[in-house]
Amino acid sequence: MNPLSSPLLTDHYQLMMLQSYLEQGMEARAVFEFFVRKPPPGRNFMVAAGLEQVLDFLENLKFSPEELTWLAPRFPPSFIAYLEQFRFNGDVHAMLEGTVFFPDQPILRITAALPQAQLVESRIMNLLHFETLIASKAARMVMVAPDKLLVDFGMRRAHGAEAGLLAARASYLAGFSGTATVLAGTLYGIPLFGTMAHSYIQAHENEATAFDHFARCHPDSSILLIDTYDTETAATKVVALARKLRADGIGIKGVRLDSGDLAAHARSVRQILNQGGLEKTIIFASGNLDEYRLRELLSSAAPIDGFGIGTALDVSGDAPSLDCAYKLQEYAGKPRRKRSEGKATWPGRKQVYRNYSADGCMAGDVVALEENDPHDGQPLLMPAMQAGRRILGDAALDQMRQRTLAGYAHLPKAITTLEMAPPYPVAISTALQVLATELDAVHVP
Repeated sequence: MNPLSSPLLTDHYQLMMLQSYLEQGMEARAVFEFFVRKPPPGRNFMVAAGLEQVLDFLENLKFSPEELTWLAPRFPPSFIAYLEQFRFNGDVHAMLEGTVFFPDQPILRITAALPQAQLVESRIMNLLHFETLIASKAARMVMVAPDKLLVDFGMRRAHGAEAGLLAARASYLAGFSGTATVLAGTLYGIPLFGTMAHSYIQAHENEATAFDHFARCHPDSSILLIDTYDTETAATKVVALARKLRADGIGIKGVRLDSGDLAAHARSVRQILNQGGLEKTIIFASGNLDEYRLRELLSSAAPIDGFGIGTALDVSGDAPSLDCAYKLQEYAGKPRRKRSEGKATWPGRKQVYRNYSADGCMAGDVVALEENDPHDGQPLLMPAMQAGRRILGDAALDQMRQRTLAGYAHLPKAITTLEMAPPYPVAISTALQVLATELDAVHVP
């Protein structure tokens, strides 16, 4: 059994509510929507991600005999019998992965029998929250360094194995060039990048020998780590080695800097390499980098060709969570509205419409009721699953990435910066506001 696909990967209260729904015969159709209430500080937009994993989870959801045996002493036999036949046979509408979105816009809608739609809440939130969080962080780095090699280096600092894998996927979707995580390459087809560790250098009697061994072992892809002892001295050793290797048809792809004043080292190393005839040998940098450090290095004209981004990416260091929710918006054909102070929701099943200016720039969105509330613009929520079966055409992750990058070209310039910009215009339709007011006028049941 894969524990990550288990229906027991949920909160206990989901099963408790499920039992109560069944005992009360509450199995009418329900509509739940996932949305972000407000962006983290510094975020002008977010990038939707994780739909693929959600659809896989829903399509294969069932209780195994072992899980039912474990649950049997804890719940009545009739409930266990229900779970034995449990399958998700609802509908899913969602924004395509890589779509830019804003607060209060549903990026996923579940329509299913209430017990089904309720049970899946925890895992759906778990998947959408994390991948959207990381994709939104990665997008900021892509905005800062759109023409640079950006590689996910963060698996070792990620909060668990699945987080490391999904961070590699989400960052690639958002525009990164690839990852150092091998399994992510296997599972998702993400390009792999690797250099060497300081331990490799230290394990050799001298630095030059380490460089020689690695370059001969990897004649087409060697990137040599040159800051273990003295960065500039190591760069001169690379030049000397390159002359020797050239006779054997071996080139050195690049050198990596991982410590110290990266900009200063990059300038001196670039000069050493160029003087040694290695103008095409790239400089790759890593070490506690984030979007602000990238901007600083690039604004100083540091001659760095690529970056390995680790901890700050895989844990979204400055904003490690999203204020997101999965809320009931309709049950048994009637709109529902949560009125909790500071957490009120817009009722009913909704659609998001996006409008563009004449030059193709995003000009404003409208959140409206899906039925009888027509609006101009491009509808963003698309059918993804019907009656428990995927209907959204399969797209390779690389295609999703290209679509994401193309979408960035339509962003208003103001929101592509790292500073807080005036909020992107998102209107709540008049009909939706009227519906909320009508529901508020009703006495508390």
